[in-house]
Amino acid sequence: MTEDSRTNRPIVLAVDDDTAVLGAVRQDLRSRYGRGYRIVVADGGRQAIETIEQLKLRDSSLALVVSDQRMPEVGGTEVLAKAKALFSNVKTVLLTAYADTDVAIGAINDVRLDYYILKPWDPPEEKLYPVLDDLLDDWRANNLPGHSGVRVVGTRWSAEGHEVREFLQRNQIPMRWLDADSSEEGQRILAAAGNVRLPLVLTPDGSRLEAPDIATLAESLGHRTRSDSTFFELAIVGA
Repeated sequence: MTEDSRTNRPIVLAVDDDTAVLGAVRQDLRSRYGRGYRIVVADGGRQAIETIEQLKLRDSSLALVVSDQRMPEVGGTEVLAKAKALFSNVKTVLLTAYADTDVAIGAINDVRLDYYILKPWDPPEEKLYPVLDDLLDDWRANNLPGHSGVRVVGTRWSAEGHEVREFLQRNQIPMRWLDADSSEEGQRILAAAGNVRLPLVLTPDGSRLEAPDIATLAESLGHRTRSDSTFFELAIVGA
């Protein structure tokens, strides 16, 4: 995964295994949307899916995925299906050749594809930007800024989960609790994370902690867990 900058801007992901085509897509996206969005690229379907999973765990906002259809191992429709599964509001565009229009039309129903564009899309001012402008305007109208605190995915009756929640609340650390059994967002995070131990704690800096003890959690959040001093003053009240 490569990206233009590490900011909190929403993300547009471009996917193609052809280096020349990927470079052209990236250039067109950067020139039109680079000020308002992070333009991220993946040079194949497998890398794209890994990128989408990482973005979910980082609590990033994925606004749009533009993917080529014909790629070895993992095709474009599979990439877009993964994006829809983890980011329910993401907009999806399939780049396809004329010979693959039947696949694109089928993807409208199969993976809720928003649009397909035939290659080449030159000039982009006529064949690319009007479509993407509409999709991104619609995405922005229906998406609020994401939660920036700690996210905890766990089960309701877990002692370890309660311990983590109590520590965060006691220290007034912004937290979002997601029930692994009933929260759709929690289930999307677990789908991106794979086989993990609960509670799963995701911190704003991208750290991923599985069933952490309190000392590990505190250290990950920047709290001091050890003193530098070897001498201490002691006051006994009510002795």
